[in-house]
Amino acid sequence: MNILVADDDQMLSKMVCTILKEGGHICIPAFDAMQAVMFAMKRPPDLVLLDINMPGGTGIGVLQKLKANSKTSNVPIIVLSGSTDPAITAQALKLGAVTFLSKPVDPEVLLQTVADAVK
Repeated sequence: MNILVADDDQMLSKMVCTILKEGGHICIPAFDAMQAVMFAMKRPPDLVLLDINMPGGTGIGVLQKLKANSKTSNVPIIVLSGSTDPAITAQALKLGAVTFLSKPVDPEVLLQTVADAVK
C-alpha cells in the first residue's frame, strides 16, 4: 500500500516510514502541508498519515483540501499528532479523518490502525 506520511519532524517521519516498510508498505514522506497536498493530488496514495502542526499550513487545512477534492476525497486519513487538544481531535474526525493517534505511536498499533483504515 502507498502511504503518504505528512510530518515536518524528519526523524519521526523516518521512524514511521521504517515501521511501514517493515509492514510491507511504500512510504512517501512530505515535510510540510503544501508538499503533502501536492503529492496527494499528483498521485493519490492509498492512505495518508497526517500531522496537525506543520509549516506551510496545518494538518486540518490539508485534511479539508484532500476531502474536498474528487481525486482524494475517498483516501483514508489517519491523524498522527503530538497535539493533546481534544477540540483539534474532534475537528479532525468531523472533517473526515478515520482516527487520531498520539505521538509517539507504538509500531504494532500503527500497523494495525493502518490495516483497519483500509478495510
